[in-house]
Amino acid sequence: MRLQQSDPIFNMGVDITRPAFNFKMKYRVTTLIREEWTRGLIWFRDGSRMKEETRAGVYGQSVGRWLSISLGMYATVFQAEIYAILACVYEIQLYGRPERYVSICSDCQVAQKTLQAARTSPLVQQCQKSKNVISTQQIVGLY
Repeated sequence: MRLQQSDPIFNMGVDITRPAFNFKMKYRVTTLIREEWTRGLIWFRDGSRMKEETRAGVYGQSVGRWLSISLGMYATVFQAEIYAILACVYEIQLYGRPERYVSICSDCQVAQKTLQAARTSPLVQQCQKSKNVISTQQIVGLY
């Protein structure tokens, strides 16, 4: 009991579920050079880990929106990258702009490849589902 009280990590929930499968992706993941990230609504995202916390950052260049999300000290950079994509998608839905093309740009190829996977974790599945929703109204590219 004292061990649980000594460190908050022992009281955290777990992300254990059966693997989720996604075979109907309505978005595409492409690797482009930075100069080609100029089509439609442009969003940049990044995950980072500092000494005491992990953060997900989002910048909507077309709408002038900056968002920084603290994920605490136990989240990984990979989780921050996925949360940043999810935050971009939510912001795109919130603004509801009529542009036909949406570009979500990053420097993390691991997160991009994970979003293409058919078998995923619950967090990635949530991100895939959200990207599918906006992809029914716009052409969404993850670069």
